[in-house]
Amino acid sequence: MEIPVDSKSSPTSPKLLRRVSKQQPVTSHRFSPPENSKRCLQVPTFIICLICLNIWCAFLFIHSFHFCISSPKVDLYCISISTGKHPKLSTAIGPAVPDGAAGGEPEQNWLEKEKLVDLEQAPKGPESAQENMKNLSESPEVERTQESVELANRIEAQAPGMDRNQEPVEMGVREESNRLEGQWGTVAVQSYMSQLRTLAAKGAHVTGERGSCDGRGVYVYDLPSKFNRDLAAMCGDLLPWADLCKYFANEALGEKAEALGPRWYGSHQYFLEPIFHNRIQNHPCRVHDRDAARLFYVPFYGGLDVVRWHFRNVSTEVKDALGVELIRWLEEQPSWRRNSGSDHIFVLGKISWDFRRYDNRHWGSNFLLLDQMQKSFKFLIERQPWERNDVGVPHPTHFHPHDDADITAWQLRLSAFPRRNLVGFAGAAREEESIRSALIEQCIAATPECRFLNCNDGGCMKTEVVVGLFMESEFCLQPPGDSPTRKSVFDSLVAGCIPVIFNPFTAYYQYPWHLPEDHQRWSVFIEEEEVRQGKVDVVERLRRVPAEEREEMRRYIVHQIMPGLVYGDATARFERFRDAFDIVVDNVMEKLVGGSAGE
Repeated sequence: MEIPVDSKSSPTSPKLLRRVSKQQPVTSHRFSPPENSKRCLQVPTFIICLICLNIWCAFLFIHSFHFCISSPKVDLYCISISTGKHPKLSTAIGPAVPDGAAGGEPEQNWLEKEKLVDLEQAPKGPESAQENMKNLSESPEVERTQESVELANRIEAQAPGMDRNQEPVEMGVREESNRLEGQWGTVAVQSYMSQLRTLAAKGAHVTGERGSCDGRGVYVYDLPSKFNRDLAAMCGDLLPWADLCKYFANEALGEKAEALGPRWYGSHQYFLEPIFHNRIQNHPCRVHDRDAARLFYVPFYGGLDVVRWHFRNVSTEVKDALGVELIRWLEEQPSWRRNSGSDHIFVLGKISWDFRRYDNRHWGSNFLLLDQMQKSFKFLIERQPWERNDVGVPHPTHFHPHDDADITAWQLRLSAFPRRNLVGFAGAAREEESIRSALIEQCIAATPECRFLNCNDGGCMKTEVVVGLFMESEFCLQPPGDSPTRKSVFDSLVAGCIPVIFNPFTAYYQYPWHLPEDHQRWSVFIEEEEVRQGKVDVVERLRRVPAEEREEMRRYIVHQIMPGLVYGDATARFERFRDAFDIVVDNVMEKLVGGSAGE
């Protein structure tokens, strides 16, 4: 049953709300029919009304979770989040699918069609989202508060007398229910992030001490070429309107951006797969004997496989075929069967939702929903919030250092670089209700304090222009893009520009190994809905941040965070620092060596 959701509770577009309802057995502490209901047996109409009312109340107050986050390609999460120390957030299961995507027509007006996701029909692997929620609800770390128990009792007490077309007898009960439900969702997401952070290897981003490779061998599968090299060879035909071959230059780092320096390239945001593959082949602990390996890397270019079908009229069977074939190939390998893939890692250069196609939708593949994929670590540029083995990793930026000296030289340059603009924003307007339109209007009105780079007219195609804007700005606006996350967040951090975040899923609930939990030290958060409703002047808010505080935040970004956000080149070697690649491999190895495979 669809439950109306107040669009104002969502920090994203109200047109993109998704309702998810999950029925559970009614237990003694939940709503149950009144004891005197048997008196109604003489009047069949009353029986029917009571049954319908009970079912409706159970769905409305006890068994439903409302998730949503919207974007032009994905309406991801929903859960209202209360104000307070932590920013508001909202959450959902499953991607939105453009009706015209299968027919090769990108960016159609499919946003206005609301969809219903039935979690009961979604694949249920051993670590599925449903199972994770069940496990989490039983965890002592996130027990429901006495406040929520009392609220449930109040709802139960008045539910029999409620009319579905009227407000609750006790005013505010529905709103309070939504509020506590949102708090529960917040605790759940934070709990997952906390669990992922506990897997991080000891040491900060700036300590890259290397230990022995004994018992830490890394094995790289030599997959049949159709799973990676052949996809790369299709670079001229992956997208109907663009040739991506130039991005494979310099071992997939892209063409050199000489104006910025010798270690700068025009890297593509979706090329993490070949970048990671080229780097791990030169890992100092790489072994060629599977029996000597502790960690297994599967170089599947799943993101490129998904991209090639996004805007073509093909069946879902075609979109899923290569992933299914890869699983069959892996199941023939003794090294996979030994621990059911729990000591294997996949690195995917697209967002999680592109690999989680629910129901009969056409967008993306079902690769990450396959049962065989539930125990492995999956590293993506945007993670699924409810999956413990999904880990968000930075988008590839344009800076790819080779050694410590390159990082140190860039830190020194950033420390001395003059910041001419208070605010910088590189982006393009989206649908009418997007926060971007409001930000663009405010930025233009605040010229010259705020400088806007319009990506609609090709202004963002040149790497040096975008990076130059970020280097000259104190703050960089980072509204959600086609999904909550945005490559520009990492470009701004690498340029020493303080990101201004409007949705917590853009960064705070995505990258537990690469971005510190205390986000106030490296970013500014402004509630998205306040901007959309015109309640806040963003430039004025940033103008009030003291200069000393800005300088301290920038120093923390440049010297503590930035080295761990960049991917070194294919032969990079760091001693003092750990780059984004090192952090991933070190942390997974720490998990495998310190724990046990198959957990």
